[in-house]
Amino acid sequence: MSSISRSEGDSIESVGPSLARPLSIISVLPDLLNTNGDAANARVLAQRARWSGHEAEVVDVRTRADLPAFVDAVVIGSGSDSQLVPARDVLQSMVAELREWTTAGVPILAVGTGWELLSWGIELSTGVVIEGVGLVAGRAVPRAARATDDLVVTSKYGRLVGFENHARDYVGAEGSPLGRVVSGTGNGAGTEGVVMGDLIATHLHGPVLARNPDLADHLLRAALARHGVSYEPGSRTRPVDDMARAIRNQIADRLSLASD
Repeated sequence: MSSISRSEGDSIESVGPSLARPLSIISVLPDLLNTNGDAANARVLAQRARWSGHEAEVVDVRTRADLPAFVDAVVIGSGSDSQLVPARDVLQSMVAELREWTTAGVPILAVGTGWELLSWGIELSTGVVIEGVGLVAGRAVPRAARATDDLVVTSKYGRLVGFENHARDYVGAEGSPLGRVVSGTGNGAGTEGVVMGDLIATHLHGPVLARNPDLADHLLRAALARHGVSYEPGSRTRPVDDMARAIRNQIADRLSLASD
């Protein structure tokens, strides 16, 4: 059964016209795909939407039957390799909806193994290949050593900072990266992530939208623009954004990079 979450004490800051219904943000497999706290990206989107004057709710989707009538944004997190097949099977059951959402411009954020499962496939270090759902170009291939470090990326959404924790590189989608690696590993050849329309895939954990609010605002702007509604961050985001900037700059300083 799906669940709709909203934190107690949340309030809506009125800053302009809003949707006639709550913004519907689905979190796919939040139990299986939340190893690095990535399912929290859905809550980040919902809270920032509320602070901008838009009602929003998070719908947890554990099976295709849990899909709500309206989907405005999608978050898919990362999980352990032991959960790859069961998670892939659920994603495969809703591949028609995933394709429909990407075609319609519904913003989708996929992180880590959630991203890999949307690809052509995942090659494990044992030689076993797990077929993906084929939604995103490219595939995941084994690394000689696991990448576990801070990851800093330049992108059109500004500098993105997070933590990477993955055993595979990503090949076959070099023409459409999320950004260029300044520090860390990323996809393994100087680029990080994949962008396909309004689908963004990344190795960045943190969760990524909490550490990089400009990326969160981009996704919300895309979600609301589909309905002819504008998005501007509410005033209550400022102290949160200042804290995120301080965290990013602390990491940048440790890596001898310039501050934002």
